[in-house]
Amino acid sequence: MSLQVSLVSAEEEVWTGEATLVVATTTEGQIGFMTDHEPVLAILGDGPVRITQEDDSVVTATAKDGFVSVESNRVTIVAGHAAIAS
Repeated sequence: MSLQVSLVSAEEEVWTGEATLVVATTTEGQIGFMTDHEPVLAILGDGPVRITQEDDSVVTATAKDGFVSVESNRVTIVAGHAAIAS
């Protein structure tokens, strides 16, 4: 089973897909999410979001001014500013 991940900014959907691991930066530090993680609602800090896809490739994005929500193997990251890192 995988995570359904959605990363959106105020302007657009930045990335959506399936992943095995998501690591986000929150105001309390970095936190990682895998399948069957307990529900979480956290405020994003200024830092990277790393999404490990099912083929083990990693998508790195920046996200700030928002929140991350995890429930029922769905990770939703809503940010005022987010972009795929180049």
